[in-house]
Amino acid sequence: MTPFARRLALTVALLSAPPFALAQEAPPAPTVAGARTYTPEDFTRYAPRNALDMLEQVPGFVIREAVEERGLGQATGNVLVNGQRLSGKSNDVLTQLSQVPAGNVVRIEIRDGATLDVPGLSGQVANVVTKAAGISGQWEWRPDVRKYFTHPQYTRGSVSMSGTKGSVDYTIGLDNSANHSGAGGDTNIYNADGSFREYRYDEWTGEVDRPKVSTKLAYKGPTGNVGNFNGSWQKIYFDYVEDGTRTGPGLPDRVRSVRSWEGGHNYELGGDYEFALGAGKLKFIALNSFTHTPTVDTVETRFADGSPTEGFRFVRDGESKERIARAEYRWKAGGDWQVSGEYAFNSLDSVSELFVLGTDGVYAPIPLPGGTATVQEDRYEVMGTYGRPLSPKTTLQVSLGGEYSKMEQVGGGGLVRSFRRPKGLISLAWKATPKFDLNLKLQRRVGQLDFYDFLASVDLNANQSNAGNPDLVPPQTSELIVEANRDLGAWGNTSLRVYAQRIDDIVDTIPIGATGESPGNIDQARVYGLEWKATINMDPIGWRGAKFTALLQHEDSSVTDPLTGEDRPISNNLKDAAELALRHDIPDTNWAWGGDLSYYFSARDYRLTEVGRQWEGPVWGGLFIERKNLKGLTLRFSAANLTNAMSMWQRTVYVDRRTGPVDFIENRDRKIGPIFSMTVSGKF
Repeated sequence: MTPFARRLALTVALLSAPPFALAQEAPPAPTVAGARTYTPEDFTRYAPRNALDMLEQVPGFVIREAVEERGLGQATGNVLVNGQRLSGKSNDVLTQLSQVPAGNVVRIEIRDGATLDVPGLSGQVANVVTKAAGISGQWEWRPDVRKYFTHPQYTRGSVSMSGTKGSVDYTIGLDNSANHSGAGGDTNIYNADGSFREYRYDEWTGEVDRPKVSTKLAYKGPTGNVGNFNGSWQKIYFDYVEDGTRTGPGLPDRVRSVRSWEGGHNYELGGDYEFALGAGKLKFIALNSFTHTPTVDTVETRFADGSPTEGFRFVRDGESKERIARAEYRWKAGGDWQVSGEYAFNSLDSVSELFVLGTDGVYAPIPLPGGTATVQEDRYEVMGTYGRPLSPKTTLQVSLGGEYSKMEQVGGGGLVRSFRRPKGLISLAWKATPKFDLNLKLQRRVGQLDFYDFLASVDLNANQSNAGNPDLVPPQTSELIVEANRDLGAWGNTSLRVYAQRIDDIVDTIPIGATGESPGNIDQARVYGLEWKATINMDPIGWRGAKFTALLQHEDSSVTDPLTGEDRPISNNLKDAAELALRHDIPDTNWAWGGDLSYYFSARDYRLTEVGRQWEGPVWGGLFIERKNLKGLTLRFSAANLTNAMSMWQRTVYVDRRTGPVDFIENRDRKIGPIFSMTVSGKF
């Protein structure tokens, strides 16, 4: 990179970015008892560029991103940096880890969450220990090309720079998570008696760019005080284009077009400061975020017989805000104690309008009751946490508290309500042997609502509408998780997670009035599942440098259908998942190759007027080849969807509600085709 380009990247990135507490300088320390520890030498064969490249190669470990919680709350992901949670709302853990240069990583510890002084964690948790190491930068470019329906994508990539100035560590970055996608193919419509009604052929493409500039500053004072500042600013560009033809017995030939656009921007500013106070340490945390999301959807149908063109347009302009103030005080007295208090304010101001195309070619507004309103919530939370070893092999963590919230909707049939909800968890970790550990977690948590669910909306492309529901309340989940982890030595690692949930006031589609439907609360639902994952090395049988990673998951759910009173799965809930991947780093070379297969299957979507499943598959598969050092660059070529996964939608639509006669049955199969991508990465 030229000096001018380097200065330009620095100037642009300093304008803003991701959120909170990243790395403080952490000098090498002794290995933590009971932890699986990996040093940079363990990842040499992968030629990693950053901490994410390293963590993705840890045997048996799967990164779990933080659950979208109300406010900040307690930790929910499974990744720490220097013992600190990756807090914040808009910045994902993958981006944050990708901005930590591999040369700054001292080690990666895989520990049981209950043994860490971070409330909320359980099961396997990765603590990425880093240190400052001068100024370094890295970049990555990830273009891809699809064989069918889609324009080449050239704008996805990232650049970041990290360094130290005095007592401040900094990271600045520019990232664009761009994506181009598309599909095309046949749809057949059948009458209730199975006779043919209509044939459709459609092609669509969607193009999105999300450029984000970010900065993270971490301060460590001479007395041990630490502070962090994070900021991000992101612009959104999204365009969706679909064109198709429709024919059928006794029906005029038609040409249908769909045009969708989304723009807007978002920003987030956050920070924290921790200092010694009395017998412990006090931390103050603050966050302010804003999102502006204007959207326009237009669907038009033109008739070959000269009939007037039919057209509808849905326009929505929403602005959401979140402000959080949080304080945490922790100390040691016969164990690890922490008390925390948090205030969070969330709001959504949304204006929605629906239009119909007149015979004069002009769109005229039509009523959309409940489409415009302001929804806001004030929330207060108090929690206390205590953790301590019960024996050399067993650790306990207990967290208890609750929240009070006041929800208000102005317009759209709004009202004011308040809630009090208990929250907490009990986590028990048992290190049965040096190579086997067991973790149990019982938790009660309160879910986050999508404020757009309070308001009326229309999906013109799918011909679906929601009436809006001002009576929504947050769901509450009681969850039991048991996780067992087994170190297989030279063979790798394996783990099994079994879980059960009872969800009160779950959000699913419910009847609204005589004919309407919308997201709403159902009294209770249950979820049961298990997840097995493993990394198996082939070195013990002589296949040096090769390893398989696998994941299997099965989940069952049950909820009482609000229309029929019968038990059914939760709409769109995961049922089965399977992943199998091979990576072979050819010994004594800079080459690696491999491939993967994956399968995901979910329950059907139960609406009041239809039931169906929209998904892609059944099996995705691909191959890659990688050159790990070509004049300082890493090059990777991938071919995805070599198994011809399709975009499918099977649904049954009823004349009125699902308790009445069937109107039609729709079967859609759209080709996606192979996807060829390249990744070029380097450092400066």
